[in-house]
Amino acid sequence: MVSRRNFMSGASAVAIGASLVSRAGAASLPEAATMDSAATQPPQSPPNGRPYNPVVTLNGWTLPWRMKNGVKEFHLVAEPVVREIAPGMKANLWGYNGQSPGPTIEVVEGDRVRIFVTNKLPEHTSVHWHGQRLPNGMDGVTGLTQPGIQPGKTFVYEFIAKRPGTFMYHPHADEMTQMAMGMMGFWITHPKDPSQHRADRDFCFLLNAYDIDPGSYTPKTSTMLDFNLWTFNSRAFPGIDPMVCSQGDRVRIRVGNLTMTNHPIHLHGHEFVVAGTDGGWTPPASRWPEVTTDIAVGQMRAIEFDATDLGDWAFHCHKSHHTMNAMGHEVPTMIGVDQRDILQKINQLVPDYMVMGEKGGAMGEMEMPLPDNTLPMMTGSGPFGGIEMGGMFTTVKVRKGLAPNDYKDPGWYRHPAGTVAYEWKGGDASMPAAARAPDAGGMAARPGEKVLKVIKPGSHDKH
Repeated sequence: MVSRRNFMSGASAVAIGASLVSRAGAASLPEAATMDSAATQPPQSPPNGRPYNPVVTLNGWTLPWRMKNGVKEFHLVAEPVVREIAPGMKANLWGYNGQSPGPTIEVVEGDRVRIFVTNKLPEHTSVHWHGQRLPNGMDGVTGLTQPGIQPGKTFVYEFIAKRPGTFMYHPHADEMTQMAMGMMGFWITHPKDPSQHRADRDFCFLLNAYDIDPGSYTPKTSTMLDFNLWTFNSRAFPGIDPMVCSQGDRVRIRVGNLTMTNHPIHLHGHEFVVAGTDGGWTPPASRWPEVTTDIAVGQMRAIEFDATDLGDWAFHCHKSHHTMNAMGHEVPTMIGVDQRDILQKINQLVPDYMVMGEKGGAMGEMEMPLPDNTLPMMTGSGPFGGIEMGGMFTTVKVRKGLAPNDYKDPGWYRHPAGTVAYEWKGGDASMPAAARAPDAGGMAARPGEKVLKVIKPGSHDKH
């Protein structure tokens, strides 16, 4: 739900940036919208200005604007926020307009854009418009192109969105602290012609990483590599919403990386092409099919595919420790070590102690006590049990006949007869498909419910 509030008004409250705007343009501030929900908000069709096909920000939203004398005016508020990383854990972050990442800004190629930035942080900040062509004094690098925005002050940025594409915004002020605290957001410049680069479903989100000790709430801002929470838009699985598509849709997923390492992003069940980068749209003749694309630090990739195959398809970073939560970095390997004797002794002192790792990780099934405000390392339940994933993981859910603006979670996929792997117990493995269908009864799979049905050798369901 979007709520609005006025932060300040009057020319005296506005501290003009390195490149000036007119006093008339800065005479009053647009209202600053805030968001108090971590759920994915539906796409917002433009209420005025030129038409475009809006994006859907995964676990996020789009910032409203006002039109003033032909200029699109936005109001960003840099401020401390509380972000729910996933149910059971919240983090004290810095962000914009109530959330981290901040809201997505959507404009059209050729729009003149004016962004008011109010600083409610305890230190100075700035906003760099990552990838934009603009006047040098609007580039947002503290000390180089502008003075820092001091606490309680508002700066104005104004430029023309010169080229269509996918961009980001973030500070260039005390960058290690402010980026580590979650200050970032997405920017989409749509083409003048709405039919150009059109997709039926257009999703976007940022990659973020945090180092938050179990039981605590605030990231450690000096961490350079050993992060323990890997997120899509500051959400960790199972707190990340699915990307819901209708069968046959042309789907675009735009991903920006503002972590401190690269991420090989992988889609199951479909191949895709990289249709866009930070530099713009890639010529169709230069594209080739992939199922994984590596996104380096500071880069953006827009992938596109046709949602041809029904199902719940995994979408995740392919670095295995990036699909975990709150993991440690000094855990010894205990595979093959018999810990039964030591377990009995330790349980006399610590009744809840559990052995860990002698047969592999098996962390998805462990239910050891955790400190408050701490996520399990691998969590989330699917129709067949524990998914054993966390962090940078979600699903692309492809269904038949969804309405164009229907993004509701359809629940777990109901597999047609004979299309789910099954246990073989001898006999003829080429039995009729319907006989070995785990979901032959057509039952709806609900979260946490096991629907797998083991077919005994020689038995045949009648139909």
